[in-house]
Amino acid sequence: MPLSTEDALPAIAARPRKKLGRELVASAFQALAGPLVTILLRLRVPPPAVVLVHTTVGLAAALALGFGALVAGAFLLQLKTLLDGADGQLARASGQVTALGRYLDTEADFLVNAAVFGALAVATGAPWLALAAFCALTLVLSADFNVAALHLEARGTPEHPPRATGHIVEQALARAYAIVFGSQDRLVRAVSGARLRRILVDERDPAVRERVSRAYHDDTTATILANVGLSTQYLVLGVCLVLDRPEVYLWLVVGSLGLLPALQLRRELVARRALSRPCG
Repeated sequence: MPLSTEDALPAIAARPRKKLGRELVASAFQALAGPLVTILLRLRVPPPAVVLVHTTVGLAAALALGFGALVAGAFLLQLKTLLDGADGQLARASGQVTALGRYLDTEADFLVNAAVFGALAVATGAPWLALAAFCALTLVLSADFNVAALHLEARGTPEHPPRATGHIVEQALARAYAIVFGSQDRLVRAVSGARLRRILVDERDPAVRERVSRAYHDDTTATILANVGLSTQYLVLGVCLVLDRPEVYLWLVVGSLGLLPALQLRRELVARRALSRPCG
C-alpha cells in the first residue's frame, strides 16, 4: 500500500508522539528517559533499534506474567514504557522521524498488548474477560488518537506526515496497519463525523459551522482520553500486579469503555451550546 493512499495517510499522522492533551504518566517517563536519550544520541543508535528493544522487554513482561512472576512483569512493563518514551525523543533529536518508525512503534505496541493480555488470561484464569479487556483497550487507544487528530484538523493545523522512505518494510508495515487499525480509525471518525453533521444539519453559516466544530473537537475530551493512554494503562496494571490483583485491571479496562459514550454526549452538548450562542 503506497503511503499516499487514503488509508495510509491517517495511519502516518496516526499515533504521533505525543500530542495535544498531554498524558501525565507518559510525560513523566519521557522526562526520566532524557539522560538515556543523550547516551543513545552519542552512540548513534537508530530509533527503530530502541523500538525493537522495548518490544522485547514488553514480550518478556508478558512471559513473566504467564509464569506467574507478577512483580517482575510489573517492573518490565515500566521499563518498556521508559524505553518507549526514549525512542520518540531519539527520533526527533536525531532528525530520524520516519513513517517506518511510526508504523513499527504502533504495531510493536499492539503485539506487546496482545501478548500481555494473553498472559493475563492465563494469570487470572479468565480468558474471555482478558479478551474483552484487550478489545476495549484497543478501541480506547484508537479513540484517543483519532480525537486528537480531529482536534488539530478542526483548527486547520493537522500534523504533517513524517518522511516516507518507500522501503519494502515500510510498505509491509503500512499494509499491516491498514488491516489491524484501519477499520477502527474509520469507525471512530465516521461516528464522530456523523454526530457533528447531525448537529450542523440546518446551519449554513461557515463561521458558525467552524465555531461549532471547534467546540465539538474540544481540549477536554482529548486530554481525558490521552490520560487513559498506554503509559497510564501499564502503570495501573503494574500496581494491580504488585497487589496480586490482575483481574481488577481487566475490569477497569472494560469499564473504561464507558468513557467513550459519556465523552461523546458531553462534546455534543458543548457543540449545541456553541450553535445556540449568538454571533458577535
